[in-house]
Amino acid sequence: MTQVNPNCFAIYIRFSFQVPHFHYESLLLKCLLIYSAVRKTSKATEKSACLQAEMRIICTQKYALEEAMDILRYYIPVLVQLAAYAGFVFGGNWVWIGIASLPALGLIDSILPNDMAQRKMKDSFFTDLPIWISAILAVGLYIMAAFWVARTSDITPLQYVGAVFSLAWLSVVPLVPASHELYHARGKIRRFVGRYAQICYFDCTREIAHVVGHHIDVATAADGDTAKRGKTLYEFTPNAVVQSMKESWETENQNLEKQGYKRWSIRHRLWKAILAQLIAQMTFFAIGGWRAVAVALTGMVIARFWVESFNYFQHYGLIRIEGGVISRRHVWNHLKPLSRVMGFEITNHADHHTDSFAKYHQLVPDRQWIPMPSVFVCFFSALIPPLWHNLIAKPALKRWDTELATPEERSLARKQNEEAGWPNWFDEKPDRDAVFA
Repeated sequence: MTQVNPNCFAIYIRFSFQVPHFHYESLLLKCLLIYSAVRKTSKATEKSACLQAEMRIICTQKYALEEAMDILRYYIPVLVQLAAYAGFVFGGNWVWIGIASLPALGLIDSILPNDMAQRKMKDSFFTDLPIWISAILAVGLYIMAAFWVARTSDITPLQYVGAVFSLAWLSVVPLVPASHELYHARGKIRRFVGRYAQICYFDCTREIAHVVGHHIDVATAADGDTAKRGKTLYEFTPNAVVQSMKESWETENQNLEKQGYKRWSIRHRLWKAILAQLIAQMTFFAIGGWRAVAVALTGMVIARFWVESFNYFQHYGLIRIEGGVISRRHVWNHLKPLSRVMGFEITNHADHHTDSFAKYHQLVPDRQWIPMPSVFVCFFSALIPPLWHNLIAKPALKRWDTELATPEERSLARKQNEEAGWPNWFDEKPDRDAVFA
């Protein structure tokens, strides 16, 4: 029930005794008018409060729904892995399901619009869960393959090829971004799982070079993960594998020396990595014999080179002065929806190089970014170097040089262009003012 302030009556009663010839009818009329006004105001206030409460509920529900949808999209990599599991369960030509997801995802991703949305996810169990599942399922897929080999006596050569490439592909995506997310995080268990899930691409020490080398040297000549202009995928990949291993092992040697141990002491991470690999291969042998070991090893070795091939697209041709500030402009971003989701935002990693502890769902798409195609499109085009260089790399780097590079970076870029036999576009007038962010 609407409450009327009784003070309004008292005011007018006092006023009636103070003012001569005051009419009580007038007093009553004025009190009724005040009552009506107060009642209307009260009702309006109540209605406004109800509307505000309803809006808060609607906004909360909308935000919760958007957050749930954001979380659910990162279970797509898990579904792809489970499809590959099903392929090994059914056997036969179904073992091709894993590798078949590569062109399927690439085709879908290439026709979708760019996804520039910032995720509305909070740290939670369900936010972390797809990362953990993807890392564990990647290892388990090799066990599934071993059981497939053990129970199948009439495997054709093409089925072996399908199995090996399915293992290799899913050891790259989504395992690399999942393990990357875990070993960059704080917490011993997370780092342990992220580190040793890397057995799937045959190198449990790779994150040493990534964290200590790449994150310090990114976009400089010292960085093995940054391809120089003119380099093809086929030139870059084997060199990157060798440099990554050498850098990881040497960094570990230096760490041991600082702690007072010998360079190749038993504490060296390499020996732990070899032990982890031996345990894995003995498990495969116990399940499916030497055939299972051969399938697993072949898949892992291919995956090891494949991992480095995806680094090729993340920083290709970018320039930074050694010791200079690392900025968002020193990475390429691939912001197609499936590129972001299948890579757990590893293709949207401008902020990752400025804060390596930022979780995948906290990374914000760079609005000053020079558009790059889907990471899948980049991969397939790089298999044909002239296609990659002329249609993707050169146009993007020309814009980067004229719009984002500092004068010092432009000088180094000019030199790389000359060495690669690329055009000299540095004397052209920039399309807009350079942004040194």
